[in-house]
Amino acid sequence: MSKTLSNKDNLKVVYEDNHIIVVNKRAGDIVQGDKTGDTPLSDVVKNYIAVKYNKPGNVYLGTVHRLDRPTTGLVIFSKTSKALPRLNKLFVSKDISKTYWALVKNPPEKPSGTLVHWLKKNPKNNKSRAYKKEVPDSKKAILHYKILKKLDNYYLLEVNLETGRHHQIRVQLSTIGSPIKGDLKYGFNRSNKDASISLHARNITFIHPVSKTDLNITAPLPKDPIWDACL
Repeated sequence: MSKTLSNKDNLKVVYEDNHIIVVNKRAGDIVQGDKTGDTPLSDVVKNYIAVKYNKPGNVYLGTVHRLDRPTTGLVIFSKTSKALPRLNKLFVSKDISKTYWALVKNPPEKPSGTLVHWLKKNPKNNKSRAYKKEVPDSKKAILHYKILKKLDNYYLLEVNLETGRHHQIRVQLSTIGSPIKGDLKYGFNRSNKDASISLHARNITFIHPVSKTDLNITAPLPKDPIWDACL
């Protein structure tokens, strides 16, 4: 993918306060800079803050977590050094609840269930492989899913992660015969037109790291007829 974010007008902010900012990432955007040299989402958020608040000099921004490049949905950034370690702690202690929506052509055998695998990452091809039992250098991966809706040609799954592993949802669903729509890397038979995969970080709930208020944030779905049919 060569798509880049160039200015604040491309940014979709769904929540913002003094300490955190949550954006709805588009397919193709990278959260942090990599070897491609494409403009990362973190730089665009910094630019947005600098312009909106007329901040001179360097803008502080902490990256709390990431989403795969072809995935859409919620990404949290920290606007203050006070909030960043607290947000990091929430992720480590699993006190942030993340819900994903995924479109698959082949439904899981059961309408709901829990998937447990051991995942091993291959850095050479940036791909993970799932095993039924623990193997050397593997990490345990757990997710919970349920079928939310049957569409004409696809099924909408809701997925909740118990662990956060490399390409976890993609590889675990593929392993049970339900690869995500558009995900060529993990077994779907054709790509989406925009090179996305139909995996969306839909909802995040957590206690604000500074104000201690309950936050429940939902990301609008990508503009697409199939996603439209999910609502």
